[in-house]
Amino acid sequence: MTVKWTNKDFEVFTTPGLEQRMSALIKNVRPKFEELGITFSTYFSSKIGEEFYPHVAKHARRKVNPPIDSWVAFAPNKRGYKALPHFEIGLFKSHIFILLCAIYEAPTKKEIANNLLNNVNSFDELPETFFITGDHFDPNGIPLVDAMKDGSLEKLLTRLRDVKKGEFMIGLQLPKEKTIKLSAKEFDRIVVETFDELIPIYNIMVNKK
Repeated sequence: MTVKWTNKDFEVFTTPGLEQRMSALIKNVRPKFEELGITFSTYFSSKIGEEFYPHVAKHARRKVNPPIDSWVAFAPNKRGYKALPHFEIGLFKSHIFILLCAIYEAPTKKEIANNLLNNVNSFDELPETFFITGDHFDPNGIPLVDAMKDGSLEKLLTRLRDVKKGEFMIGLQLPKEKTIKLSAKEFDRIVVETFDELIPIYNIMVNKK
């Protein structure tokens, strides 16, 4: 692992204009996502026991608005990831995110949500530093510890099940100021620790015994 994040990587998302931002993204950030893709597709294949593939966001559908974030996703399908529960490592201008996701394109959303609702106590095992969100464009989210106290966790999972646009993401955010101080080895350790915690939730999502 040689991925070391810098201010320049985060500043990509302050570059004005679609073409200019995409150029900066391709030059500065995408090579890091590609390297992470190789490393962590191997990690997931080993940990979960089926072959995982990396998918680096291309933002190909964008014609006017520049992307506010970017990512590499991991799923057990070579052709795509959006229809499946998947893992992501990505960037907003303010932070890195390391996530497990079920987004609105997933045709098995109801089953995923019911599996999680039926095993909601499994979230008790997760670190208090984790957050959840119901919108993959949301850079903020809700701290998991708060969501478990006020019922927001169940509400988001119910929305995932019942609402067409419902989504569910859970994982860790690393502020830019902290991320740029991490060595490549330290960042790798944090990613591994985060995914190690999220894999049991993934297994519940996909009903893997």
